[in-house]
Amino acid sequence: MTDDAPVSRRPLWRRITGSFLFQLCAAFVVFGLILSFVAKPYWVPSGSMEQTLQVGDRVLVNRLAFAGGATPHTGDIVVFDADEAWDGGARTPSNPLTAALRWIGEVTGFGPSGPHTLIKRVIAGPGQTVRCCSADGRLIVDGTPLDEPYVFQDFSFQPGTLDCTTTPVSPRCLPEVTVPKDSYLVMGDHRSNSSDGAAQCRGRTDPDPGCWRWAHSAEIVGKAVVILWPVNRWSGL
Repeated sequence: MTDDAPVSRRPLWRRITGSFLFQLCAAFVVFGLILSFVAKPYWVPSGSMEQTLQVGDRVLVNRLAFAGGATPHTGDIVVFDADEAWDGGARTPSNPLTAALRWIGEVTGFGPSGPHTLIKRVIAGPGQTVRCCSADGRLIVDGTPLDEPYVFQDFSFQPGTLDCTTTPVSPRCLPEVTVPKDSYLVMGDHRSNSSDGAAQCRGRTDPDPGCWRWAHSAEIVGKAVVILWPVNRWSGL
């Protein structure tokens, strides 16, 4: 005996949500939300953070590290969008191919991560005073010399021969400055090869607020927490 009962069809919403195209779009949306609000990869473009980070390293940036009132601290490695004070500031590529490659790099971390996105180490935050140098050539924050074992190839400093009292002055020397509100002084670990927040002030002892460059709170993307690639360099930061 033949069963001629009609076959029930799945509801429309189930057919839509069960389709490959819908699931692919949903995956892109979730991926985009993660990149926008949780974490994203970043491609290290220069040697300014050697030896901590090498050119071409891919690091994971925690975008939630400074959520809920949390702020960067001395020693944190942060990624931030630089303003016009940093060698021309943010630039939008005019070439469509370059713009597309930058977009892919920003999404995947395998390529340039933004028009002018930098990665540096936080030295001091709002209201803190910074100067250089102590008698043994160290940065001084709020009167206390910093212990910076991560610094690579610093500028020359020889007490009594090339320091902040001699002529010429050591390029390691910096005039005292108080970090402005909602700003951070950031430097590269490869001090002698880093166009960082103090680069234009080096070798000076006279106060000049105009020579400093800042990473502003609103422009900080997040905190670099781990090296993702290459595999042989997997490590926390």
